[in-house]
Amino acid sequence: MTDAADRSIPSSTPAAAGNAGPSAPSYQERLLPGVGGWAAALGFAAVLGIALWPASHAIALGVGALAAAAGVVALWWTSPVVAVADGELRAGRAHVPVALLGQVTTLDAEAMRVQLGPRLDARAYVCLRAWARTGVHVTLEDPQDPTPYWLVSTRHPQRLADALRAARAA
Repeated sequence: MTDAADRSIPSSTPAAAGNAGPSAPSYQERLLPGVGGWAAALGFAAVLGIALWPASHAIALGVGALAAAAGVVALWWTSPVVAVADGELRAGRAHVPVALLGQVTTLDAEAMRVQLGPRLDARAYVCLRAWARTGVHVTLEDPQDPTPYWLVSTRHPQRLADALRAARAA
């Protein structure tokens, strides 16, 4: 049985070299919240509906339904996608060519906490979602970029690290 919050979609085939169009990602994951996040959004919608119930049942149902739909759309829309595709690492809106990546280190929950706390460099790019407690630390080897490394949340750090290493080797 898979975790309901697991939204990783690793590709079974590597990206084709020399393909004129965009290639299939070798790794892709949308960092959606877990069950608790969805429950909070729907719970907020229910509270709005209940608060308006004494005034008008129709308005309460309409506002509750609208708030539920808005909450679901907002959670989906604001959840970043982490992907390795077309020779790039993408995390949210940011992207970097894999040729500029250095060492890739997988981080368990405790190592991620340390990297986000005492060891965090203010110049680092961080794509963080609290509900994805593990991640990867990827150093950058671009002398023109002041960003020393990327710290990216993922529920599958080993899969992401493997995809990055494979893309860099290709």
